[in-house]
Amino acid sequence: MMDLALQLWVSSLIEISKLRWILGFGESWIPGKPLRLLFAGYNGNRNTGADVRVQEMIRQVRKILGKNNVDLSVLSHNLENSKGYFEGVQQIKLPDIFPPFLMQELGHHHGIIACEGSMFKSKFANALSTMMIGSLGIAAAQNKLAVGYGAEAGIMDQSLKLMCQRYCADSLIITRNEESQAVLGDLGVSTELGTDTAWTFEPHGPEYGDYQLRKVGWDGQKPILGLCPINPFWWPVRPSLSKWMAHSLLGLYKESHYRSLYFHEQNRRTQLAFQRYLKAWCRSIHTFQKKHNVFPILIGMEALDRQTCELMSAELGGLPQFISDKYNMHELVSILRRCHLLLSSRYHGVVTSMPAGVASAGVTMDERLRNLMRERGHPDFLLEADDPDLELKLEVLLPKLLQNSEGMQSNLGYSVVNNLKSMARMGVYFQQHLINCYPEFPIKRGLLSWENYLPTLNKNLVQLIEKFEHQSKDKIARESSNSSRVDTF
Repeated sequence: MMDLALQLWVSSLIEISKLRWILGFGESWIPGKPLRLLFAGYNGNRNTGADVRVQEMIRQVRKILGKNNVDLSVLSHNLENSKGYFEGVQQIKLPDIFPPFLMQELGHHHGIIACEGSMFKSKFANALSTMMIGSLGIAAAQNKLAVGYGAEAGIMDQSLKLMCQRYCADSLIITRNEESQAVLGDLGVSTELGTDTAWTFEPHGPEYGDYQLRKVGWDGQKPILGLCPINPFWWPVRPSLSKWMAHSLLGLYKESHYRSLYFHEQNRRTQLAFQRYLKAWCRSIHTFQKKHNVFPILIGMEALDRQTCELMSAELGGLPQFISDKYNMHELVSILRRCHLLLSSRYHGVVTSMPAGVASAGVTMDERLRNLMRERGHPDFLLEADDPDLELKLEVLLPKLLQNSEGMQSNLGYSVVNNLKSMARMGVYFQQHLINCYPEFPIKRGLLSWENYLPTLNKNLVQLIEKFEHQSKDKIARESSNSSRVDTF
């Protein structure tokens, strides 16, 4: 009921925004002045994937539009957690009770870029998707730029579906896979196909990762097995006034309290499911260690993963832990990319490791990893978190991952380059939408290559592109040659 009340509140503010715009309230962009854009996402929670995504969106937008032509701001749930991130961008505190703030803040900007990956789904929190839809709806109601960038769409509650259907029709929604396009298409929301934006991220160099790993006992030789576990079963987070009062007055619900009025899903069913998940990971890793001389480490891609990592570390004899509440995004991804193998329940654990050729397999709680593994051609390297035979299947999967690790690298590199091209197309879509909204905005003219629509790429990505572009040219030449021979006959 509180989720529904929040959706009705935000929906009413979108309708009020339409009226206010008609009456002349709200700021319009003036040609010659910087375009003020607001990035709205899940930042400030030490979620490495969310922070990396927005970091690269900012770099891409600056590259396409020109650094001096834009004035960028980012919403953060916790300014201390996001301190030092997003250089040159103003960070604005997002209150837990956000609807009035959202309408007021968007009145001072010329556009919104909704940047949460899980943008349209009820799996994690209806409140987060409500904020994304509300941001887009308020901006569109004021005839301002409204873009959902690199969005994933999944199962939504009926009320959220109706809200998305009504208020996202006038926005540019660029999804990160075809499956999300299908979900939104069923709601009548038109989309363009893109990808995630983390592909261009540049962490600290490998020497940083090596240094941190040697500090915890790595000998520089053993293959490193990276592990990114989560608690897949305590979602979604929902608001509860009764739980909040019991927590505030009596100290109850400590373990399930997320923040403010919001609480994780926690009951006997979810606790048993989590215990089975942990047992499956621990037993299969222990078996794998007996047969293969690897150096396992735990990587918590979000601060919330600390509890899971600590439980798993204790069960496996004190494995080293690298958690995002202690390591920033540049540090954590550097460590992640030094792994030789990766088993991850985190989508961005896989994405941010792929440019380094880390062979990875997934244990998924939803469609995100499933879509990614399908796209890169590795659906057989994915398991379901709630699979009753998870332990047995992991015991088969880990040796299989090791055996196929070298052969997998070519697929990973090819997938990364394809996603870079998709990300460049996103930049083209974004620029065209901006011109439609603000025809007088100055843009780059002339013949541009697809790389011009990406943030500045690091040496590793440039080499990867050159390698696969060269291979593609060779393949075309061979096919052309074979075709000529056939014609001769």
